[in-house]
Amino acid sequence: MNFSFVTLFPNLIEFYFKDSILKKAVENKFISYEFYNPRDFTKNKHNKVDDTLCGGGAGQLMFPQPLFDTLNTIKAKYDDAYIIFPLAAAKPFNQNDAIRLANKKNIVFVSGRYEGIDERVIETFANEVFSVGEYILTGGELPSLIMADAISRNVEGVLGNKNSLDDESYNNLYDKKTKLEAPAFTKPIEYDGLTVPSEYLKGNHSKIRNLKSQLSVCKTKYYRPS
Repeated sequence: MNFSFVTLFPNLIEFYFKDSILKKAVENKFISYEFYNPRDFTKNKHNKVDDTLCGGGAGQLMFPQPLFDTLNTIKAKYDDAYIIFPLAAAKPFNQNDAIRLANKKNIVFVSGRYEGIDERVIETFANEVFSVGEYILTGGELPSLIMADAISRNVEGVLGNKNSLDDESYNNLYDKKTKLEAPAFTKPIEYDGLTVPSEYLKGNHSKIRNLKSQLSVCKTKYYRPS
């Protein structure tokens, strides 16, 4: 799996691949990443990538030429490039998307800035567009990282134990009708007067599974009442 990040600010993304699981995934060549800066493709003498909005409005918009040239360069390099735009006005990204996209070989994330990206770029190049939440950010780098992280975890070999994917929120091993993972506990058994549920300690895996299923249902109803 290779990630190509189209961004004006590569440093906002690169640090995330320098530690922990994703660092090991890169070292073991389960995933790779690279950057393309639209400023390197602009044809004006001031390296501008933004301009005022047609029809008026506050702020600046990334104009087509640098992004067209950037994305055409990537598509010439990877004929299977799958191009994703993080947008506020888009369908929500979810766990099923992360699992599905983990089967792609070359994913491209295009991070907008300022007031966003000229719609003609999106219409021409987007394979999919996603939102990571009903809020506005200053750029597309964080959403790109969120999606890259979620996708990477589902690439074979990235997690040391693939069974770690089974019993998680939105991928619940115990009850497919619920979404949220049951509460988890570790040692010590008692801390500050708080204890681990006794059923977790008895070694009866059937009863533990049943309890976790019940707790998962309760947690889902509490945090997702609708």
